[in-house]
Amino acid sequence: MFDVIIENGRIIDGAGNPWFKTDLGVKDGRIAAVCDLKDREGERRIDARGLMVCPGFIDIHCHSDALLFVEPKEKGKILQGVTTETIGNCGMSAVPVVERNLELLKKYVSSIFARIELDWNWRSVGEFLDNVERRRTITNIAALVGHGTIRISTMGFDNREPNARELENMKKMVAESLEEGAFGMSSGLIYPPGLFSRTPEMVELCKVVARMGGVYTTHMRGETDAVIDSVMESILVGEQSDVAVEISHHKTAGRDNWGKSSQTLGLIDEARQRGLDVTCDVYPYIAASTILGALLPPWVHEGGVDKLLERLQVAENRQRISDEMTSGLPGWENYVKASGWENIIVASCGRNKDCEGRSIVDIAASMGTTPADAVCDLMIEERADVLMVFFMMCEDDVTRIMKHPAAMIASDAIPSAGKPHPRYFGTFPRVLAKYVREDKVLSLPEAVRKMTSMPAQRLGIRDRGLLKEGMWADITIFDPDSVEDKASYMNPQQYAIGIEYVLVNGQVAVEGGKYTGALAGKVLRKGRS
Repeated sequence: MFDVIIENGRIIDGAGNPWFKTDLGVKDGRIAAVCDLKDREGERRIDARGLMVCPGFIDIHCHSDALLFVEPKEKGKILQGVTTETIGNCGMSAVPVVERNLELLKKYVSSIFARIELDWNWRSVGEFLDNVERRRTITNIAALVGHGTIRISTMGFDNREPNARELENMKKMVAESLEEGAFGMSSGLIYPPGLFSRTPEMVELCKVVARMGGVYTTHMRGETDAVIDSVMESILVGEQSDVAVEISHHKTAGRDNWGKSSQTLGLIDEARQRGLDVTCDVYPYIAASTILGALLPPWVHEGGVDKLLERLQVAENRQRISDEMTSGLPGWENYVKASGWENIIVASCGRNKDCEGRSIVDIAASMGTTPADAVCDLMIEERADVLMVFFMMCEDDVTRIMKHPAAMIASDAIPSAGKPHPRYFGTFPRVLAKYVREDKVLSLPEAVRKMTSMPAQRLGIRDRGLLKEGMWADITIFDPDSVEDKASYMNPQQYAIGIEYVLVNGQVAVEGGKYTGALAGKVLRKGRS
């Protein structure tokens, strides 16, 4: 007797193979049979006639960390067919926590964590994951430990290299985090304090990650004018530490850099030919999203959020900020230059709701001030807690990266109120609708591989991402003709359609395109099923 039998569907196994017709039997949360089951008994039968049956999608890069503690639980991911989410990205994780710098950390992650009030009753990765486990989740959760969080816990927002004692302390934190279940370490090298680090620091920390079999995921030091050098630095870290490298949300942004993906992907190819384990991920949009403070030069961030807000109130500092936004600084990721003020949109803020969905140019005009001053004023009023969406990529680069054999799909979704980037609600169905069915950039089996077995392999999750006997029964069933993302930039909080059924660890979480209320997700810990 099976718990669930899925019959009459077309199976896409996640390995990139063409679909084939057979049935799936689920027992005790795992796939127990992949064969003809028409004469076998099951407590529940799902007729998948006309539908595709594939592994549940694995989002290797998202920012759902704080959302795990919110009730009622947000359904945007499960209704996309996502069954596993990877948190702790871009150097920003909720652990490890050191009491003396806890307030610095809280303010650092506030925007990325959607202004959600957390208990902060944990200090280590293990304690954090235990908290998540007790609350129960819709999807499975895999965690990374953030380099930025480790640096804050050790040395705050100091703009300097760590001394020998501090570096050893950081290495110890990395080791403890992976021992307690983190799958690797992430970095956010455009954000403070990550942007204050240097390559040797990253190499030393990644030696620990490599020794423990983890992965290093990096929001590189530059994705605009410095993108070539940043890919080279990422590869160098991998070469000198022997760590597996995942370049997060890879892009070549800013009009002057459009087309450079040919060069960056060539660097990845060359590194792989030399035996270096380098891959990347990409989201299917030409707009990015992050904190508004990323528009400000590095020196403004020294000392943390409170010091930043003090600096923004000094006229001389504002003039310097405006000048540097225009002229740039060596090694600084200048998003104003890459996007243009008219293409930077306020996505979410706490007080000035009338600004959401409007460009900085429009907001500045209504304030009767310059765009730079409008940003400074908004940062002060919102206590630096503002998200933005900004258009700076081109479709040719997105598709070129997506097609590359070493690239997988990720959402980079930052949950928030207001008008967040639509990727939180639409990433995976958008790939199936636009890039498979409409534009034919990818074949269906290849797209599924990039959303299932490939991210599982990258993280080191050995029992998910494929439809075969013995694997956990994370299964997504969709209509290839109707699956579609509905979320738009001006109306982003719309759920996708065409995802008919989703099973998480053998339990039906989506039925007929509706969430069932199931909380069957597991907290995944490195080295444990």
